[in-house]
Amino acid sequence: MLVASASICLIAPIAAQASDVLNLEGMNDYRSSKKSSSKRYFDSNTFVNEVNEELATLKGRVDGIEAIQNDFEAGSFSETTTLDGKVIFTIGAVTVEEAGISEATKATYMWQGNLNTSFTGDDNLYVRLKTGNAGGWQTGYTYGTYLSSSKGNNDDIKVDKIWYTFPVGERHTVWIGPKIENYYMHGTTPSIYKPITKQFTLGGNGAAYGASTNPGFGWAYKADNGFAVSSNVVSKEGDSTLGWGTDESDTSWATQVGYTKPNYSASVILNMKYNGWTDSYYTTPLGKLRPGDGNSTNIGLRGWWRPEDSGKATPSISLGYDTSEVDGAAGASNTTAYFVGLTWEDAFNPDDRLGIAFGQPQTREDETTVDPIAWEAYYSYQLNDSVNVTPAIFGGSDRAGSNGRQGRDHLGAVLETTFKF
Repeated sequence: MLVASASICLIAPIAAQASDVLNLEGMNDYRSSKKSSSKRYFDSNTFVNEVNEELATLKGRVDGIEAIQNDFEAGSFSETTTLDGKVIFTIGAVTVEEAGISEATKATYMWQGNLNTSFTGDDNLYVRLKTGNAGGWQTGYTYGTYLSSSKGNNDDIKVDKIWYTFPVGERHTVWIGPKIENYYMHGTTPSIYKPITKQFTLGGNGAAYGASTNPGFGWAYKADNGFAVSSNVVSKEGDSTLGWGTDESDTSWATQVGYTKPNYSASVILNMKYNGWTDSYYTTPLGKLRPGDGNSTNIGLRGWWRPEDSGKATPSISLGYDTSEVDGAAGASNTTAYFVGLTWEDAFNPDDRLGIAFGQPQTREDETTVDPIAWEAYYSYQLNDSVNVTPAIFGGSDRAGSNGRQGRDHLGAVLETTFKF
């Protein structure tokens, strides 16, 4: 509408002035009556002067239109700001055996928008907006059914992540933000498996890599040869009277060392967690407990390998192992977890993906009566550059460990459709 209005404003004066210059009505009168004996002679100087006057008038009007356009653009995004996002439609259900629990089929959505702004060309201010209406088992921890695609904001759009990152020299990067998680600030990617359930994120989203969105800052160094080291701190209660980084605030301090080449990677992380910090995605209820002073020392080993060419029978492999020691705990104080993820890229068609993952969630060493297992399998099919369809199944055997939940195996199925823009 703005362009159409501007065009009309520009054309109308031109038409009006063309009529004034040519005096069409006068010419018609002259032709019909042939009574006028007055004559007007034009020389080259007269013609050039009149043309220049008209051009100057038109230029003034064009400048006015450009000024209006500039005022409009001043209220829009900066030239260095980009927006991309996605929408995910999910339909699925879960059933838990021997527990009298039967979850109804749920049909939900998630919307996410990513704003990236650079002020120097090398830095970035990142803001993620997110909303959704997921709930029930889609955001549940007990059986590991929390979906990576789920968001339960009750249809309210909220700032989900926000941080600022900038380089220091050629090899160093710094992050700081009021809503960030440890794993965004690691120097080495711990896993290349893309999960359906959130428990399998990062090669096992438990004691060593588990995080939550809070105020934090971090630093990473990456060398040319693939070596990287990073350290970061995230602490809760930064927006409350308890204060950030205090004895009343749960805190996670993670330091990672890794080595990455195009076809493989290996890393180790030491995550010190204080004041009762707990992780919920990849753990049993007993494995989550942090008795004593609530402090724990968590070590995670990660590695991945992928074949040089996709579309082969050999999959890429992601592995993870965690061990956690709770400080000052009486009796059982150690938990362990492991993860295996397999991915076949271009399995049947270009850009499709077949994934299988399984493992043991974070389990306390005295949970000897059962061996909790979790698993999932999916096929991701790319309809076009912007639309993806992924059917998946997932489940577990004694996924909740002991604590009165033995034998409560579960099975779930979902169909996800992702639209990227």
